[in-house]
Amino acid sequence: MRQRVATLVWRVLLAGGLVCGVGLLPWLTRTDPAYTVLKARSAEREPTPEVLADIRRQLGIDGGPLHVLTGWLGGLLRGDAGQSWISGADVLPGVLRALGASLLLMAVALLVAVLVAGTICARTLRLGARRLGGRLGGRRGGGSGSAVLAALPEFLVASVLATVVGVQLGWLPALGWYGPQWTVLPALALGLPAGAVLGRLLDDLLPGAFGEPWALAAAARGLTGRSIARQAVRRCVPALLPNLGLFVVGLTGGAVAVEQVFDIPGLGRTTLQAALAQDLPVLQVGTLALVLLAALATGTTRVAARLLTGPALGDGALSSLHRPAPPAGGLLPLLYGALLLAVVGAGLARDPLALDTGQRLRAPSLDHPFGTDALGRDLLARVGHGALDTLLLAAAISAAALLAGVLLGLVPRVSAPLVDTVNAVPPVLVALLVTAVAGSGAATPALAVGAVAWAPLAAHTASLLRQERATLHITATQGLGAGRVHLLRYELLPAVVPPVLRHALLRLPGVALALASLGFLGLGAQPPSPEWGLLLAENQPYAERAPWAVLAPAAVLALLGALAVSAAGGLRRPSRRRAAPTVDGVDKDTGAERRSMAAAESEPAGAR
Repeated sequence: MRQRVATLVWRVLLAGGLVCGVGLLPWLTRTDPAYTVLKARSAEREPTPEVLADIRRQLGIDGGPLHVLTGWLGGLLRGDAGQSWISGADVLPGVLRALGASLLLMAVALLVAVLVAGTICARTLRLGARRLGGRLGGRRGGGSGSAVLAALPEFLVASVLATVVGVQLGWLPALGWYGPQWTVLPALALGLPAGAVLGRLLDDLLPGAFGEPWALAAAARGLTGRSIARQAVRRCVPALLPNLGLFVVGLTGGAVAVEQVFDIPGLGRTTLQAALAQDLPVLQVGTLALVLLAALATGTTRVAARLLTGPALGDGALSSLHRPAPPAGGLLPLLYGALLLAVVGAGLARDPLALDTGQRLRAPSLDHPFGTDALGRDLLARVGHGALDTLLLAAAISAAALLAGVLLGLVPRVSAPLVDTVNAVPPVLVALLVTAVAGSGAATPALAVGAVAWAPLAAHTASLLRQERATLHITATQGLGAGRVHLLRYELLPAVVPPVLRHALLRLPGVALALASLGFLGLGAQPPSPEWGLLLAENQPYAERAPWAVLAPAAVLALLGALAVSAAGGLRRPSRRRAAPTVDGVDKDTGAERRSMAAAESEPAGAR
């Protein structure tokens, strides 16, 4: 009980600190909020000292940030969220309307993501249902198609769908938010990449579920393959629910670029506009709504995980989903890596800044294999030189996020509230806060992305660790006298780190995409930098006239995703294990495994 109270207090402190930090944004940026509000209200009005003083009196900010913050909190306790500094309208109704639009979009996008994840896992489910478990062990899950899909930038998918499906074909509306039809294209733009990531994670767990004793016993009893596949999905879903909760919050508040493309009045876009205009009441209420949504999503996923797993989670009666297996062989990682190096090498040999206005938006040719952009610059050169910035920076951020995610995932009582709070903040808002504290510069996007990139990995680590600690062989090993250090070093970490490392590799293109998204929104690299996000942003207006200008950097990002996922397939828990200490001549690990197999029951633990 004391630990739960401490966790609740820690969660409240983090949420309060975030909201208060957001409320200090104008003073952190060392700008006059009255000047910013004046320009947002009327850009042509002269900012004389008298006008600015009058605005300060209207907003009640003469007393400084502490006075503003305490006044807002006092009003919030009375049910008054204040009025917008820009429009003067009540904040709460507008934020609730934006939240409703974002929740509807999130629900449809989540449905798309579930369908995509099911499609990616279909082959594994089919093989498992046919009781071909032996063929699942060394199989590469999901294929490269899902890697390419996961690597596509959401804003690029949104732009292509809006241009092709909405404008050229006219099948669905491309702009606005007036009814169910307007949710389809933005939901596809958000759901396709998210579903690819979820599908890869689920496909990584399914072979272990089909190899558990209950599946073999169920097949021997004559249960249908469909029933076994359904129970296998149920067995794996609890380990994915924390990440699903993160997706729920991310699709609600982090869909800023997609909302910008489709002109959707969602919460992410509303929060971003309030941050740029320094409309503090709207910004604080929007951030608070995202924090509460994150807490609700986390609580719901935890309850769902306990219901699906059943009493086995507390009884130590689960089987491990991450059994020792030989690394999956294959030439795909080498092929993708060689192709990526060839593209980068060919681009480095060219000048990325050379202008030739007579060659504007030229199609691919022998002289310009990727074509040229709107200024006549060679796209192959810009993609190659941009790789040095984008790939190296994304790799460094991913490595730091992996280390932080694993370490924080080992202490879930500390990291879980922190994960919820961090994930509730859109990356764009994080970039604004980082800019306010550290100033603008080339490191700002890296700091902003790194500040949130560890959260999914920490949630994944904590979830897998919770499941692994409840397995039979861990219970048996503890009964034989193994200590915490031995369990962590030789049992828990070898089982948890490989899937989390595969997850980190799967998210490597996503880190590059996050950097690209900040560039697309004008918060990342600035011209004439060849950074990939800036390339996509610069060439996106010409996507209809010169599609190669957008497809070239997008194709290299997709190639990076295929390389990351195919390389991740070779990361498996090693089959050879270090000799464990013995008790009375009995090897602890071997005895634990034998007891685990002997105690295994003929149905999934959560179905008891």
